[in-house]
Order: sequence, then structure tokens, then C-alpha cells
Amino acid sequence: MPAIAVPAFALTWWLGCYLVGRDPTRAVLWRAGGALVAYAVAVAAWTLAPGSAAAQVLLCVPALCWAGVVVGLLPPGAPEHAQVNRGWPAAALVFLLLAAALPDVGKLVALAPLAGGMVLLLRYRERVRPTALPSALAAAALLYALGLVVVLGPMDLGPPVLVLAALGLDLLLMGYLVAVADALDSGERLLPDLRRSLLAGVLATLVCGGPAALTMLAVPGRSAVVVLQFVLVAAVLSAVGLAAPLRAGLDRLAFLEDDRLRHSRTVLHLAAEALPRRRERHRMPALDADEFRRLTRRALEDFGDVGRLLRNPLIDLPAVDRRLAARGPAVADQPLARAAELRAVLGEHVARLKPAGAFGTTEEWRYFNALHYCSVRGLRPYRRGPQPEGLDRDARRAVDWFRRYVPRRSLHRWQAEGAALVAAQLWRELVSTDPRWLTGAGAAPRRQPVR
Repeated sequence: MPAIAVPAFALTWWLGCYLVGRDPTRAVLWRAGGALVAYAVAVAAWTLAPGSAAAQVLLCVPALCWAGVVVGLLPPGAPEHAQVNRGWPAAALVFLLLAAALPDVGKLVALAPLAGGMVLLLRYRERVRPTALPSALAAAALLYALGLVVVLGPMDLGPPVLVLAALGLDLLLMGYLVAVADALDSGERLLPDLRRSLLAGVLATLVCGGPAALTMLAVPGRSAVVVLQFVLVAAVLSAVGLAAPLRAGLDRLAFLEDDRLRHSRTVLHLAAEALPRRRERHRMPALDADEFRRLTRRALEDFGDVGRLLRNPLIDLPAVDRRLAARGPAVADQPLARAAELRAVLGEHVARLKPAGAFGTTEEWRYFNALHYCSVRGLRPYRRGPQPEGLDRDARRAVDWFRRYVPRRSLHRWQAEGAALVAAQLWRELVSTDPRWLTGAGAAPRRQPVR
């Protein structure tokens, strides 16, 4: 058992941590990471007490988390998107309690949310990117369901440890598919960054997991030793999967009194982490209008986050190249300078949305106010507590107006519509001034301005 359980535990724990570490703000990555970590804990519990009720319930948790992943991948325009995402936590808790209360085969009730989520995702499969994702997730989910039936059902198809390993492979495939979807949605590359983390994870598994498995085999029946070995492997693989967040946390502790040093190290680490995830420059002219609009909206949402801007393909815009060329060759290849110039370009295009005259709150001001104050300046009008010091009169009036008269949903809609207008400005500028985009866009639909 330890010879299979430890590698399965280590690799799924690593991938779960890696997904969360990619972008801790994305709920889908947390849910996928939760499925993988829950499986790892289930493997540890099964090693301690094979076939125990606790281990069986823990094996049901990944299916519930997987259901959360599936509903999180629904296209935002789907009518059920908001409702099922809000209702998933409560439904998962209810089905988890049912799985804990029911005996053996009855625990398969935990597969019901996953089945329902897959039906919804397949219904909108033509609007999901990549288009093959729903079918691949459905196949992996079916295999996981069959494996769970074998483990919890009365049938005997061989050693349960082999079925557990197969379940782990299904979950690893699910995690990889979610990482692909996240990278595509962010306009990033996946394989270089994933390969680096996987290599570190495999080495850590060999160096730490090998002795852990041998220790379990050497002292069979010692539950405390088994638990300690799994905890050790989890700690090492957490450090590998969550390398960037852990390093940032260590810097905050080690350089608590030196803000300048801490800030400099943070910026350099962000640049280093972004480089393996940046899309190849030669693929920029191949972007179509819809993807360009989506990336523009994401860049405006991430206006204050240097790390995410460094990974956004728009950092290689010709307008950014021209601004860097004007500053001289010394800064042309500096990633941080590119992020600063991309901010400048976006800020200029947002400023073009400003109506003439003094600050206002009429309908013609809504897009400018939503983008300028909430994206460019980073104000959070609905956050409790005081706003940052040093705000000018217009900024204070804007925050008060948002709080009093603008629902949160309306603000998000205005930001999306305003981002589409900014994307349209950038797109028209690209296709009219840069020959690479005229030839690279190719088909007629890609030369059309963003609507």
C-alpha cells in the first residue's frame, strides 16, 4: 500500500497546491485544488484504515468539489451560471452529510451534483473554451464515478489500492484540464511553468516520499508514524506547489522593517514568475477580436497587479513597443517597464471616455467613472472602512455616488461595457496602423472592430 499510496498522495497534493498558487483569487482553482487535496487525505486515511467509513466519505469529497469546478466553468452568459455557483456550496454540504449518513453504496449519492453539473456544462459546450474541455471532463468524471462504484460497491474487481490509484489519475487529469482552461482564459502559456513545478514535485516525491514509504514499510501498524510521514510529504509538496506565495510571505516576515527592500524583491519575483507564463510574442497578431476584448477587460481588472499585467499578452502591444522605443534601448526588454507602459496606454484610452466638463454622474459618465476610479485608480467603493488618504474632491464624490446610488451588479456591467469600448479603440488603432495585425488577423471577422 505505501508504495502506491505515497506517490498518489504526493502528486495530487502537489497539483492541488499548484492550482491554488497559480491564481489564489479564482474560485475554480480553489475547487479543483480542494478535490485533489481531499483525495490525498482520503488516500492517507485509507492507508491507516482500509475501507473505513471516514476514508469512504473522504473519497466522495472530490466528486463534490469537481461538481463545483464544472459549474464554475460554465460560460458567464449562461442563465444558470450565477444561481448554480451560489447554490453549489450549500448543495455540496447537504450531499456530503448524506454520504456520511448512508452506508457503503448509498454514499454514491455524492455523484449526483457532479452529474447535474456535467449536464449543464455539456449543454453549453460550444461556448466553453477550449471546446474540447467539456467532453474531456465528462470522460474523466465518468471514469472517476466508475472507480468510486467499484470502491464503495459490493463488487470485487481486484485490490482496492489499484482502483484508488486510478481515481488519482482521473483527478490529476481533471486538474490538468482546469489548468489548461485557466491559462487559456488568462492568455498565458501553461507548459513551461507547469513543467518546472512538476519537475520540482517529482524530485521532492523521490527525495522525501521514497524514505517516507520505506519508513511505513519498515514499521507496519504504527499509525502515528504513518501520519507523520504523510504530514512530512504534504509539507514538502506544499512548499513546491505554493512556492511563490510562500516566498512572498517569508519576505514579509524577514523584511518587516524594510519596506523598500521588500517591495523591490516582490516586484522582481513577480517578473520572474511571469516570464514562463507569458505567451509567445509571435502569437500576438493572431488574436481575434473577441479574445482581444476579453484580454483588455482582464488587463483593466488587473490594472494594479503588476504580476498579472506581466502575464497579459497585451504587454506586447505595438503601442507599448513605440513608447518603450521612445525611452531608449536600455528599457526595451525590461518586463517591468513594459507593464508600466501598458498601464499608461490603458489609462490614456480610459481617459478618452471622459465627457467634456466637470465631474458628473449622468449616464454619459458611467463608463469613465467605473473604469477610471475603480480600475485605474483602484478605489473600492463598497469596501467597509476608510478609503485611501489623499483622494481629491472628484474621487471622494465618485466613491460616495457609487455607494449611494450604484448597485454592485451595475458597476460590474459598466466596467465590462467600458472595457469593450477601450478594446474597440485599441483594436481600431492596431488594424489601421500596424501591418502585422492587418496580415496576421487574416480572415475578415478578425479585422472587424470589437463591438
